[in-house]
Amino acid sequence: MFQKITLIALIIAFVSCQKKESVEKDKIKIADWLIGNWENTSPEGVLSENWQKLNDSTFSASSYFIKGKDTLHFETIILAQLGETLTYKATVKGQNNDKPVSFPATSESDKQLVFENAKHDYPQKITYTKGANNTLTAEISGNLNGKPSSEKFVMTKK
Repeated sequence: MFQKITLIALIIAFVSCQKKESVEKDKIKIADWLIGNWENTSPEGVLSENWQKLNDSTFSASSYFIKGKDTLHFETIILAQLGETLTYKATVKGQNNDKPVSFPATSESDKQLVFENAKHDYPQKITYTKGANNTLTAEISGNLNGKPSSEKFVMTKK
């Protein structure tokens, strides 16, 4: 009798672990539309974000703004499934001692991802919205020097 109970407990534990693992890996799939090369060209310069899938639970991106031959902004981004939460980790060259800042997802859909970190100086909120005609809008917002601020960047898939 004890052996049967032990066996049943092991089977339940094994099945439960399998299901949880699959839920975790499935959650990041909602962000598959980010994968690819995105670009915005303006008189100020060229903004590019290049997203790729590293594995079943992690995407990575490099984001840079170039004016002429100068790179004015460069950051690396990791979008990872951590437990039940999608987390956006941005590492900006020359900021925060080159250490990543985490922004947990507060809203996810097949058309929009919202990440927030109220403790970060700026931005406190990062939003990606899938648009029509292979467009993507990235918006950063929050309080900057005590005043509400936001910037939108509309990019086209290349």
